[in-house]
Amino acid sequence: MSDFERMLSDYRLTTAEILYHLPDHPSLLQSYTWQELDLAPRFPELKKFLDFWEANLDGKLHSVKVATNRIISPSEFRHTKNYFTLH
Repeated sequence: MSDFERMLSDYRLTTAEILYHLPDHPSLLQSYTWQELDLAPRFPELKKFLDFWEANLDGKLHSVKVATNRIISPSEFRHTKNYFTLH
């Protein structure tokens, strides 16, 4: 499925800020930003990425903040109160 088809089927641009503990210095946190098209509110792509992280990477996860927004949405239409004619 192409990205455009995914956007039409309610996939949304999803951004996650992942804080994790550094393997060599567990008291320090590092930030990683992940961004992908995903289905809200289940977020299967993000869950798959986090499962991969926990299985294969040394940095223990601290927290994940998620933001999502539709890319394709209805246009806004507003009536204007003024009308100008140019010659």
